[in-house]
Amino acid sequence: MNLRQLEFFILLAQSEHMTKAAELANTSQPNVSHAMTTLEQELGVALFEKKGRNIRLTRQGRIFYEYVQPALQKIDEGQQRLQEIIDPFFGEIEFGFIYTMGSTLVPKLIQTFQQKKENKRIKFLFHQGNSNKIIKMLLDDTIDIGICSKISEDSDLIFQCLTREKLVLVVPLHHPLSKNKSVEIEETLTYPYVYYGKQSGLRPYLDRQLKELDIALTVQCELEEDHSILGFVGEGYGIALMPDIPSITSYPVKKIEIKNHLEDRNVYLAVKKHNLEVPVIRKFYDFCLNTDK
Repeated sequence: MNLRQLEFFILLAQSEHMTKAAELANTSQPNVSHAMTTLEQELGVALFEKKGRNIRLTRQGRIFYEYVQPALQKIDEGQQRLQEIIDPFFGEIEFGFIYTMGSTLVPKLIQTFQQKKENKRIKFLFHQGNSNKIIKMLLDDTIDIGICSKISEDSDLIFQCLTREKLVLVVPLHHPLSKNKSVEIEETLTYPYVYYGKQSGLRPYLDRQLKELDIALTVQCELEEDHSILGFVGEGYGIALMPDIPSITSYPVKKIEIKNHLEDRNVYLAVKKHNLEVPVIRKFYDFCLNTDK
């Protein structure tokens, strides 16, 4: 049994005429006849009976029709939906990104992308999380494309550097260090830190650089997300090293430059290899990499 046989069956059941069914299927009458004979042999029942010049469904044929007709309709709907999703002008993209990218970079990318007339009907569904979650969602096919701050060694994924973020120190507004415009990290070691948790993509990046500088911080508490860290710093729980993100100015903290040479944080555009074969995803992926940030 194959899909073509089932399509012939539906057309013949609806037209009740072998020649009409063949015309609707854009094939010959013998092809339809042979397909129906084979289908009846496979099922072990007669699906049609002759009535004058026409052909009509048997009782068994009517039962079979009740299941086949909605099944084929669902297949058609599925094909149409799939075409809508991948269409480069009307498609749909599941887009995941780390929390800090939601304040400026992602809205800017989406707005710029959809300003082009050809992209206005492309729909985005958004997901947020830390870098580990974004990578997992990519591998699980929950999202089509993502922005994260770490690289996975999984061979199914492609990572391209999208932008870079400078690291800064943030302290409470009335902290002893708040009068400084810049500091060496060594000047901060007497104060407790609010630090990134192990699930954060920034944690291994910070750990590596501090180890290279032979610096050990006093960690008061660990948190996963940048805005939570800013909230805790603002309430005096400690000071923090973090990317220079726009939302720092929304909290009661002071931003201070770091004199030590710390590498900027890389932010990556990530995608599963096979997703680049989907026109609408490829279109947005290329746009992101070739657009000024």
